[in-house]
Amino acid sequence: MTRRPRVLFLCTHNAARSQMAEGILRDLSRGTVDTHSAGAEPAGVHPLAVRALWDMDIDITSQRSKHVDEFAGQPFDVVVTLCDSARELCPVFPGDPERIHWSFPDPGAVVGTEEERLQAFKRTARELATRLRPFLSLVERGVKRSPA
Repeated sequence: MTRRPRVLFLCTHNAARSQMAEGILRDLSRGTVDTHSAGAEPAGVHPLAVRALWDMDIDITSQRSKHVDEFAGQPFDVVVTLCDSARELCPVFPGDPERIHWSFPDPGAVVGTEEERLQAFKRTARELATRLRPFLSLVERGVKRSPA
């Protein structure tokens, strides 16, 4: 039996960017990657993140905001920070995982009508998907498969 690569996405509130990245990568990988997300100050999954991914036929309604401490001591192959504050606060994980930083603006900070705010979430989701497609192939190839 082989081990699936483990990826953790981090952003401050684990409400939008990291939640969407988790859902998109889980969908793209079709279960070949063990995907998680967390934050330093979990604030609940943002409803517009759910709606933005729903429009991409990705359901993240079962996901929940998690504190990064829930993953303390767990090994990951890759840890991706999605905001500058998460990069600064990123804890050390065992096994020396690859660390990647993608700085995405917080769609939850956009002010405007409901539609304008939703468009910001959709834009972030599309940009994440664009980065995650090639990322997936790198993760699948780059992890040494070992017995579970």
